[in-house]
Amino acid sequence: MTSQLPSPVGTSQPARAGGNLSHTFEMRSTSTPRGARLARRLAAHRLDIWGIPYGTGPHEEIVPVLGELTANAVQHGHVPSRDFHLLLDVTEPARAVRIEVTDTRTEHTPPDPADVRAPVGEDDSGRGLLLVAALATRWGWHLRSPGPGRTVWAEWAFTTTA
Repeated sequence: MTSQLPSPVGTSQPARAGGNLSHTFEMRSTSTPRGARLARRLAAHRLDIWGIPYGTGPHEEIVPVLGELTANAVQHGHVPSRDFHLLLDVTEPARAVRIEVTDTRTEHTPPDPADVRAPVGEDDSGRGLLLVAALATRWGWHLRSPGPGRTVWAEWAFTTTA
C-alpha cells in the first residue's frame, strides 16, 4: 500500500461572491538559499500568469519584497529540518496582493513597521525591511498560531490594473 503525500505546492482559484476571482499560491520550501530562490521564481511566474506581468510596476515591486521575506525566513528563521511556508494571494477586481512568509523561529522577531531604521555606518545588513516598507502598501508580522514561529506579511492595494 502506498500513501500519497500532499503536494508542497498548491494553487487555487476559488470563486468569490459576486463572481470575483481570487488566486492563491502556497508552498513549503526548504529553509535554504536555494529554497528561497525557488519560492521567489515560482511566485513571480504565478503573478505573471494571473495578469501581473513581468516588467510591470506592480510585478517589479512585489517580487523583490517576496524575495526579501523568503531570504529573511532562511537567514533569520532557519531551524534545522524545518521548512518555511509561503502564501501569495491576489484578489480581483480590487487588485489586492498579499504575501505571507512563515518560519518556525520565535526568539528573534522583526521590528514593528514604525521602528524600522536605516543601518548605521558601514553595516552590511539591515536594509531589507526598508525595501519592504518602501515598496509595500503596508506590512507587519505576528507570532504564528498555533505552534512556534512567526509570519511576516506585506500587502499592496492597486487602484489600476497592471
